[in-house]
Amino acid sequence: MELKIGVIGIGAIGQDHMKRITNTLSKGRVVAVTDVNRQQAKAIVDAFSLDARIYEDGHQLIQSDEVDAVIVTSWGPTHEEYVLAAIEANKPVFCEKPLATTAEGCIRIVEAEMKKGKLLVQVGYMRRYDSGYRALKQVLDEGQVGEPLIIHAAHRNQTVPDTYTGDMSIVDTFIHEIDVHRWLLNDEYVSVQVIAPKKTQQAAEHLQDPLIVIMKTQQGTIINGEIFVHCQYGYDIQCQIVGENGMASLPDPASVVLHSQATRSTNILTDWQHRFKAAYDEELQDWINSSLKGEVNGPTAWDGYVAAVTADACLKAKATGETTPIHLQERPAFYHQSFVPEKV
Repeated sequence: MELKIGVIGIGAIGQDHMKRITNTLSKGRVVAVTDVNRQQAKAIVDAFSLDARIYEDGHQLIQSDEVDAVIVTSWGPTHEEYVLAAIEANKPVFCEKPLATTAEGCIRIVEAEMKKGKLLVQVGYMRRYDSGYRALKQVLDEGQVGEPLIIHAAHRNQTVPDTYTGDMSIVDTFIHEIDVHRWLLNDEYVSVQVIAPKKTQQAAEHLQDPLIVIMKTQQGTIINGEIFVHCQYGYDIQCQIVGENGMASLPDPASVVLHSQATRSTNILTDWQHRFKAAYDEELQDWINSSLKGEVNGPTAWDGYVAAVTADACLKAKATGETTPIHLQERPAFYHQSFVPEKV
């Protein structure tokens, strides 16, 4: 059995997903693509030697009888429109973040999916598929460190371009911490505070870097999250959980320990794509397998909504300097499910 996939938007991440589906994963085939740059779309189809049709727009692709499922990797403000169209067409849809650019848009997707009466939407929060985070969640779920009290986390980039704006620290970077910590703890956030430490000289004038984000959950756990996108030394993701009976840390990616010229050293990654390559593979393979079975096992539209509301609160806290409450709608029974991804 094969899932025939249409890809909407074939920029960097769209091409990356097409490549893994074509060369690495199983049971899926890209049969249709569309992009605002039709010439680029043709060039990519030719470069991948795909037997794929190029559509004028995302709606034509979604409505095509030859497309079983849809991947949305287009410009963020178009996500809501295409996800809603896929739901209406009763087709599974994998949407890279953001699910929508507003919490209201996310709720419209949630309501459309509930009206359809079946889970169709998965959101691209790939850290849930990372082997290190999975191992950390197993430690928590088994109670090996007792009740979690504090999470110390860091998201560090070597550098970012000048086009990286202040809000992107939250909505593009810290958004992954927002999702994965909620998943690790199986808990919801209730408030957030954002603190600006001394600014690095490496950051552009318009960007405050680093930032400290402090979130509190319903159960009282405090997440202390650092965002530092000009750290200079590499791409570094850290997560340390302090529990009542012990402490657990996210393992660093495997690296050769080198002894040379009186120095002991290991390499540090500089690219997020290398750090989470295996997680992306696992994520898309799970989506293909689940879609063929008529299921959604990954982050849902509701998870996309929670991330959007939390990010909005973070931005407000950043602007005001005050502790800001996080108000979520009550989670519908439709989305009451446990997500424990299988090894694929």
